[in-house]
Amino acid sequence: LAVGDLVVDPAAHTLSRAGVIVPLTAREFALLHYLADRAGDVVRRTDLLEAVWDANYDGLSNVVDVHIANLRRKLELPGHDDPVETVRGVGYRLLPGRTSG
Repeated sequence: LAVGDLVVDPAAHTLSRAGVIVPLTAREFALLHYLADRAGDVVRRTDLLEAVWDANYDGLSNVVDVHIANLRRKLELPGHDDPVETVRGVGYRLLPGRTSG
């Protein structure tokens, strides 16, 4: 599954960005895989909670935001934009990576 310079391999449970393997926790991988399956679409936080955690999850309300922040840190690549876009008040969208400048 390729989205821009991201390649998600569910069978091998790996992610690479621009050819570099990015180590992710199981939860981060599940979150990114869910977003990649819906690349270009806005995914609501509640949908992410239900899909990646569980419909009955009683944890902190900002757990999705925390995991997205961790993903962004791991996906940072000089000269490339952040592939995860925040849609304020709604959720997140995974966009094809674009080279800056």
